[in-house]
Amino acid sequence: MTMQAAAQPEPWLRGTYADVPAVLRAILHAFDLAREDVVLWVEGLTEPELHASPSGLTPIAFHMRHIARSLDRLLTYVEGKQLSAEQITAARTELDPGISREELLAEFHEGLDYAVRRVRAFAMADLEQPRGVGKKQLPTSVGGLLVHLADHTQRHTGQVVTTAKLLKAARVDTPSGGVHGLS
Repeated sequence: MTMQAAAQPEPWLRGTYADVPAVLRAILHAFDLAREDVVLWVEGLTEPELHASPSGLTPIAFHMRHIARSLDRLLTYVEGKQLSAEQITAARTELDPGISREELLAEFHEGLDYAVRRVRAFAMADLEQPRGVGKKQLPTSVGGLLVHLADHTQRHTGQVVTTAKLLKAARVDTPSGGVHGLS
């Protein structure tokens, strides 16, 4: 952990987002924590490492894409809409290789930034309004979906951190600077 990250309290203890209600504030803090953890733990990882599946784990690149894209999909349901063809297609490509480190980080940050703006729009919403999820329109509420944004984001952030720790611990430098043992 960097000194800067260690010196700061967690996002929920920084007094930020005081302009939004407590539930939404907690969601935004979860996004901030996810951003900080992902950036911290992917620092120094190579593109091959970002796409690696050590010990059969899902690649970090998937989790980063999935965080950004699932926030978009879930917020579409919060807004009372159905997914577009583009969102469905994007969901099917989250495991695809070939995205560069820069593109991956840009998509991750842009997805979180867009989610923050959309969550803020619910500052005065009735959190008990019913919502349906997916083709089956599984029942939930605006509040249930919003809270799930935080839960889901943190779950995948934890996978990024765990996989990054495993990758960094397993490094064995080769003469060419590569890493052994990645699949």
